[in-house]
Amino acid sequence: MKTPSPRSSTSTPPNHPASLQTRSTRPLLWRLYLSHTLSTWNARTFEFGAVIFLAAIFPGTLFFASCYALFRSAAAAVLGSWIGNQVDQQNRLHVVRQSIIWQRISVAGSCLILFVIFGRKEKDFATYALFAASVILACFEKLAFVANTVSVERDWIIVISDSLHLDRQEVNSNMRRIDLVCKLIAPVVIGLIDGYSTKLAIWVIFAQNAVSVLVEYFAIAQVYAAVPELDRSNRLGRPETTGIGMQHGDHQDATSDPGPLSTSSNIAAILQPWQDYVNNPAFLASFSLSLLYLTVLSFASQMTTYLLTLGFTSAHVSVMRLVSVILELSATCAAPWLMSRIGAVRSGLWFINEQLVAIAVAVGLFSAASSQAKLAGGALVLGVCLSRLGLWGFDLSVQYLVQEDAPEATRGSFSAIEMSLQNIFEVLSFATTMIFSRPAEFKIPIYISAGAVAASAACFAGFVRQKRGHLLHMDKCLKRMGRGAKKARYHVLPTIEEEVELDDVTPVEECCATRDTTSHK
Repeated sequence: MKTPSPRSSTSTPPNHPASLQTRSTRPLLWRLYLSHTLSTWNARTFEFGAVIFLAAIFPGTLFFASCYALFRSAAAAVLGSWIGNQVDQQNRLHVVRQSIIWQRISVAGSCLILFVIFGRKEKDFATYALFAASVILACFEKLAFVANTVSVERDWIIVISDSLHLDRQEVNSNMRRIDLVCKLIAPVVIGLIDGYSTKLAIWVIFAQNAVSVLVEYFAIAQVYAAVPELDRSNRLGRPETTGIGMQHGDHQDATSDPGPLSTSSNIAAILQPWQDYVNNPAFLASFSLSLLYLTVLSFASQMTTYLLTLGFTSAHVSVMRLVSVILELSATCAAPWLMSRIGAVRSGLWFINEQLVAIAVAVGLFSAASSQAKLAGGALVLGVCLSRLGLWGFDLSVQYLVQEDAPEATRGSFSAIEMSLQNIFEVLSFATTMIFSRPAEFKIPIYISAGAVAASAACFAGFVRQKRGHLLHMDKCLKRMGRGAKKARYHVLPTIEEEVELDDVTPVEECCATRDTTSHK
């Protein structure tokens, strides 16, 4: 008997379409990840670099850095729904390319302005006018970043995963790992360069933006060309929009202007995306995630400044931040594993409760050790680090649920409004530390942040109740406690949704067989 060769034993020949698609998937994903890495890296370096540049330009005050961050977040909060409409209406490639160009132009212009301000010795009217111009450019950069994030993370990933039969949970996790690694490394790199020379750090950010724009521009175009489903005209049978609200062949309709709309109609048009957002089945899940942005319990500027006032050094804070990011990265591995076994709904419930417990313990220890400030700060840091596992696991779970429930026609609008809410809550978190600015008053923003986590857990519990009809399988709980196993005469059949979502639910056939056996007895 002839032994088959290794090639003949393969399931598909090398020129088979399935084999070709498998070989082409990896380069395609690497181009997607490359574009996302460059976009995230540039955004993180500029975000952190702008703060330290302003601190060097305006020493002894946090007003200008706070004002800068406040207006950036406010721009995203106000114009986020408009950005979402553009993502839904325009050609997908056009939106992402425009976001890349506007991000790079805004950052390059901001770097030039900050370099000019840094060289001025006197702080006169021209200096403040240049600062105002840098704030405006920062708003454009933020809006472009929102457009890029909503397009790629909330829309492109779904289409690419479905068309190429990829595990979307794994793709989501890889994208989140890129975000977290850039969040960890980018501030360190730009901080080290700034320690040597602030002017050099400004030019480094300018140069990396100029170099990366072409790589991003063509990498994302290759992804678009490789996945025909990304072309809306192929899927929906209509021409794509390549301009703001204008489709190919719409010139005739555009000339027949029905006249100015009434004020009430304009207001209704503005509020319609928000109404669609509230009516979406994933609203409570999305809102619960947005609530978590109302917090000072993260290694951002607020808690970092507070820890420095307690006597911790910058080296201590860097180590704490490193531990936090390691736990965040572990969440990107734990979340897909857990979702594949118990479903996204139950995974989200587990992760948000883990975060709630960690924050509750941290705040309790912080309050108990309030007489020893440094010990209280250490307990707070420990709880915050542990909560990051639940935070990012919950983020990935909610992201998957939103991708499932948001209709394709309004997917961009939904995600953009979600990001608007996140920026609103982020602005409120800045406001808490502006009002309670003394280190002794920092406990009040801490309690507000803990309350936001509790409210988020309650909102997601409401979502779970609405989605599944219950929070817990009471009959299973009773059996595990040793009660009800002998008394129960039948098994409660799971819903169809739970059968698909939960691997540990008893199969329908087994339940029916058990019930039939009981009835025969």
